Amino acid sequence: MDHIPQPLSGLTRRDHLLRVLLFVAATALLVYFLPRSDKDHYTYEVNRPWSYALLTAPFDIPEHLDSVSAALIKDSIDTHFEPVYKRDAALEKTIISDYSTRLNEATGLDITPAQKNQIIKAIRTIYENGIVSPETYAKISEGELPAVRFVHDNMAISMPTRNFLSPFRAYERLDSTLREADIRAAVTQTKLSEVLTPNIVLDSVTTRSLLMDSYQRALAPVGVIQQGERIIDKGDIVTSRIATILQTYEEMLDERGDGAHLTQNHYPIVGQTLYILILLAALYGYLFFFRPDYMADRRTVVFIVSWVTVFSLFAFAMMSTFTSGLYLVPFTVIPILMVVFLDSRTAYFTHFITVLIAALLATFQLEFIFMQFIAGVVAIDSLKDLSRRSQLIRTAVLIFVAYALCYLSVEVMQTGSVNKTDGRIYGALGINAILISFSYVLMFVIERLFGYTSRVTLVELSDTNNPLLRELSEKCPGTFNHSMAVSNLAGAAAAAIGAKEQMVRTGALYHDIGKIKNPAFFTENQHGVNPHDALDPIQSARVVTGHVRDGIAMADKAKLPQAIKDFISQHHGAGMARYFYTTYANAHPGEEVDKSLFSYPGPDPQSRETSILMMADAVEAASRSLKQHTPEAIAALVNKIVDGQIAEGRHNQSPLSFRDVRAIKESFIQRLITMYHSRISYPELSKEAKATAEAHKSEPETTEPKPESETTEKQ
Repeated sequence: MDHIPQPLSGLTRRDHLLRVLLFVAATALLVYFLPRSDKDHYTYEVNRPWSYALLTAPFDIPEHLDSVSAALIKDSIDTHFEPVYKRDAALEKTIISDYSTRLNEATGLDITPAQKNQIIKAIRTIYENGIVSPETYAKISEGELPAVRFVHDNMAISMPTRNFLSPFRAYERLDSTLREADIRAAVTQTKLSEVLTPNIVLDSVTTRSLLMDSYQRALAPVGVIQQGERIIDKGDIVTSRIATILQTYEEMLDERGDGAHLTQNHYPIVGQTLYILILLAALYGYLFFFRPDYMADRRTVVFIVSWVTVFSLFAFAMMSTFTSGLYLVPFTVIPILMVVFLDSRTAYFTHFITVLIAALLATFQLEFIFMQFIAGVVAIDSLKDLSRRSQLIRTAVLIFVAYALCYLSVEVMQTGSVNKTDGRIYGALGINAILISFSYVLMFVIERLFGYTSRVTLVELSDTNNPLLRELSEKCPGTFNHSMAVSNLAGAAAAAIGAKEQMVRTGALYHDIGKIKNPAFFTENQHGVNPHDALDPIQSARVVTGHVRDGIAMADKAKLPQAIKDFISQHHGAGMARYFYTTYANAHPGEEVDKSLFSYPGPDPQSRETSILMMADAVEAASRSLKQHTPEAIAALVNKIVDGQIAEGRHNQSPLSFRDVRAIKESFIQRLITMYHSRISYPELSKEAKATAEAHKSEPETTEPKPESETTEKQ
C-alpha cells in the first residue's frame, strides 16, 4: 500500500519478446515506406526561405529565364508563329486527270466538250488557290491562321490564307460558279464533292523543327553562374530566378552523375533508421519508466505503437500524393484518442513522437513542428474530459484556429507580409479539421478492437433508462437506491484523488446487478420476511456470494465493457460473507470451517477505482445501521471499515497509496455527514403569539393612502 507495484516484474519472456518484435516491426515499416527519391534533390518553394546550408556552384551553370517569363515568351511565339505547309502538285494533277476521265466515260451526260473543259478549268482554278483540311480552314475562319509558310530550296515564303478553302467550301464555290443546268446536273451525277481533296497540307516535321528553333533562340541563357559562385544561402528567399537556377543545377547533376553533392543535405537510409530507432526507443523509455502499467499491458503497448505507426505511414502516403499533404493529415487525432483512453501526459508524448517522425518529410520542419505542437496542446487541453460528441466539433474548430494562427505567424515572420500566405494551406487545414471531427468513429472502433471504454460510453451506460438499470430499479428498489448512493460516494472520493470519476460512478451503478436474480435475499429489498431464516448459513452464503457470478453473467449477456465487469467481480474481492461465516462457526464450535464456502469469487481490487468502490460499498451499507449519524460516529465507522479492509489485505493488489486512502476517508466522512445532517426543527408559536396573531387578523383593513414617499420608494 505504501508503493505502486511494479507490473513489469511479472512479464514473461514471451511478453518481452512481443514488445521487441513490435518495436522492430514498427521501425522496419516506417523506414521501408519512408518516401525517398532515386536521385537526391532539394525540396523548396518559391517565395519561401531556403532551409539548407550555403550552396555554391560546383561548375558553370547557365542562367535561363524563369518559368513565368519563359512561358510568356513561348505564348508570344505560338501566337505569331506561321506553320509550314506544302503543296501536293502531284495530287492536283491526279485528281483533275481522274475526274476528266470520269466525265468522258460517264453516260447520259447532256453536256458538250466545251462545257466539260469549263468544269475542269474551274476545278483547276480552285486547286491553284488551295484546298486545306476542315481543321485548318476553321483556324483561318477564326483569324488564328492569317498566313502560312512554304519552304522551297531552303527558302521560306509566307503566303496569306484568305483564298484557301475547305473541300466543302470549294464545292460550294464551284456550284456558284457553274450556273448552267446541264453542267450542274453533270457535276452532281459524277459526284464531284467526293473528289475534292486538300492539296495544301501541314508539314508537321518542318513546323516542329522551326518552332523549336524559335524557342531555343528566344530562351537562350541570359547569363552564367560561374563555378564557385554563391547560389543561395540558408534563410534567403527562393525567388523565381533562383528556383530556375536550382532546377538547371539539379538537371545538370543528373546528367553528369554528380548526385553525391546533394546527399549531405538528406538523410540516407542508415541515418533514417537511426533517427526512427531513437524516437521509438524514447517512446518505450517513457512507458518503461513513467507508465510501467501501460508497458505491462499488452493491448496498451500495441495500441500506442500501432497508432504512431499507422499515422506516420498515412502521413508518408499523403505527402507523396499531394503537395501540401502533411497539412491534410489529422495528427491531433492521436492525442485525442490517447487522452480519451489513457492520459494527457501519454497523449503529449505520443503526439510529439509522431510529429517528429513525420517531420522527416516536411519542407519547413520548424514551422511544421511548431504548428503540430500547438495544435496538440489545444486538442488535449480542450478535450480533457470528453463526455459529449459536440465537444469534438468544438475541439476541431479550436484546432483549425490554432493551425491558422500558427501558419500566419510563421509566414509573417519569414516573409514580412500577410499577402504571401498560401490559401491552399488554409483549405488543407480546413479539411484536416473536418477529419478530426470524425474521431468519434475511431473511438468506437478502438473500443471494439482493444477493449477500452471511453467516457462517452460510460456516460451512456450511466443513463438510468438503460435496460439493466431499469430492471434493477423495478425488481430491487433498495439495491438501486444503494447503488445510487454508492455511486455518489465513490465518485466524490475518486475526484479527491484524481482517479477516473466517471468510471467509478458508472461501475458503482452496475456493481450489484446480480442481485436481480434473488432480490428478496438481500436486506435492502426485504419487507419483513427474511428467506435466510429457512436456510442454513452455507446455503445463505452461496446465494449472497452468488450475486457476483450472476452479475458477471448478466454483464456478459448485455455486452458491458470489461471495465464495468471488473467493478462487479472486484467490489467484494476475495472477502467473506462474514455474517454467515460467524453464524456457522458459532453453531459448530471445535469444527474447522472451510472458508471457501463463505468467500466471494474475487479477485481483490486491481485498480484505484475498484478499491474506491469496495470501500464505498461497505461504508454506505454500514452507515445505514448507525443509530446516531454524528460526525464522530461517521468518522469512526469510516476508519473502522477502511482500515479493516486494508488489514485483511483486500487492497494489496491495488496501486493505492496511503495518501490516497487518507483522502478517500476524508471524502467519505464529509459526504456522509452531508447526507445524514440533522434537519432544523421549526419552533411553534406560543399561546401569547397565537392570540396576538388572531387579534391582528380580526382587525378591519384600512384604506388610508400611504405617504407618497413610501409608495415611490417601494415602486
